[in-house]
Amino acid sequence: MSGLFITWLWRDPYFFFGAAFLVIFSICCHEFMHAWIAMKEGDCTAADAGHLTLNPLKQMGWFSLILFAFLGIAWGQVPVEPRNFRRPVSDCLVSLAGPLTNLALAIIMLVLCAVLMVNGVDNYRALQMIFYGSVLNQVLFMLNMLPVPGFDGFAVVRHFFPRFLDVKSEAAAIVTVVLVLILFSCIGYLFAFADFLGAAGLHFLTGVLK
Repeated sequence: MSGLFITWLWRDPYFFFGAAFLVIFSICCHEFMHAWIAMKEGDCTAADAGHLTLNPLKQMGWFSLILFAFLGIAWGQVPVEPRNFRRPVSDCLVSLAGPLTNLALAIIMLVLCAVLMVNGVDNYRALQMIFYGSVLNQVLFMLNMLPVPGFDGFAVVRHFFPRFLDVKSEAAAIVTVVLVLILFSCIGYLFAFADFLGAAGLHFLTGVLK
C-alpha cells in the first residue's frame, strides 16, 4: 500500500473495507487473548475493565480507529498489573498470547485459502483478502515479537534477560522512539517477506491437499 489508507476508500472500496475488517479483527483478537491469559494467570485487571470482548471501541479506542482509517496505523492495549500474577512466568505468557494469536490466525487463513482453492473456488477477490489476512497477521506477529520497548517481544526477552533489558533512562526512551520510527519506515519489507512466506506456504498446502 502507498499513500494514505483513506484513499483506498474511493480507489478500491472492496479492499478498504476488507482490509479494515481484517486489521481491526486481528488486533481485537490479539488484545482479547492478552486479557484472557492475564485473567487465567491471576490478574483480572483487563477482564474487570471489560477487555474480554472483540469490541474495537474497547480494545482499540476511537483515536486508534480514526488514525487507522486515515493513515493505516492502529494499535490496541489492555491494562495489566504484573503484581497480581501467580508465577514469575505469567508476564511472559501474557505477552506471548497476543502475537501467538496472530500467528494462529495467519495459519488458519492460509489453510482456509488453500482449501478453497483446491475445492475449485475461483472468487479472486475473496481469496485475495483471505490471503492478505494471513500476510497481515504474519506481520503483526513479527512486529510484536521484536524486542523493542512497547512491543510484546520486549517483555518476553526481558523475562529471560531481566538485567540486560532493564530500560529506565530517558536515553533508552529516545532510542525506543527512533527504533519504532525505523521499524515503521521498513514496514513494506516486512509485508514483502510475509507475502513471500505466505505464497510459499500456500503452494505447499495446495500441493498437499490436492
